[in-house]
Amino acid sequence: MPDHLILRLEAPLMAFGGTMIDANGPTLEFPLVSLVTGLIANALGLRREEREAHQRLQERIVMGVRIDRPGTELRDFQTAQLSARDKGWTTRGEPERRAGGAATYKSPHIRLRYHRADACVIVAMRLEPADEFPTLADISAAFEYPARPLFIGRKPCLPSGPILAAPPTEAENVLAALSAWPLAWTTQGRTRRDATPEESITVVIPAAEPRPAGPHRATRLTDHRDWISGVHAGESELYVFRLPRASFPPHEGTRL
Repeated sequence: MPDHLILRLEAPLMAFGGTMIDANGPTLEFPLVSLVTGLIANALGLRREEREAHQRLQERIVMGVRIDRPGTELRDFQTAQLSARDKGWTTRGEPERRAGGAATYKSPHIRLRYHRADACVIVAMRLEPADEFPTLADISAAFEYPARPLFIGRKPCLPSGPILAAPPTEAENVLAALSAWPLAWTTQGRTRRDATPEESITVVIPAAEPRPAGPHRATRLTDHRDWISGVHAGESELYVFRLPRASFPPHEGTRL
């Protein structure tokens, strides 16, 4: 059986970027392959200009996610008063400045950024082929001692705990790896004493992976990034379904 790595994405705020239109930056309920690729690359210390390494890493990732705690969506309304001399760094590695006449600088630059607040998502992933660098062992070591500070989606989104949940573990597929991992602690009991956790858990896996019998929703998402050109251009078919909480081991211990 192939080895799978379990990642735990949990933070006060996270951003799982969706398709951005103008200055409106949405967030999904779960991370895409491109986000996990960037997260791993940051832990390994890859530089932005190492585009082929990013591209190859993304091509090898097979992953599924389990939304233990969906959290709530939060909209961040951002403004900045910029002058003609102000510059901003871009992912192209070159500074960018505003253009236009003098009147264009009288109004602030406005944008919307959406986040997931108090969410917890479990990621199960493997690499194909498994023996190419980086291996799962290399990624595990990088998450224990990352080359740079890690963030989940956007730089202010710092994880509330270690991202590496478990070292490489054998499992038949990503669903089996997700099914073997204990559920996360839920905040509902703390915020409302009479509240109970949701009876079922959302799981998202690639359409090529085995799935249980029962109702599911097939969706196509632009989840791959063309790291060479710097744009999202790859689409995948995913299956989204819900499983009873009893399908997974209960969370271990009590969190105050």
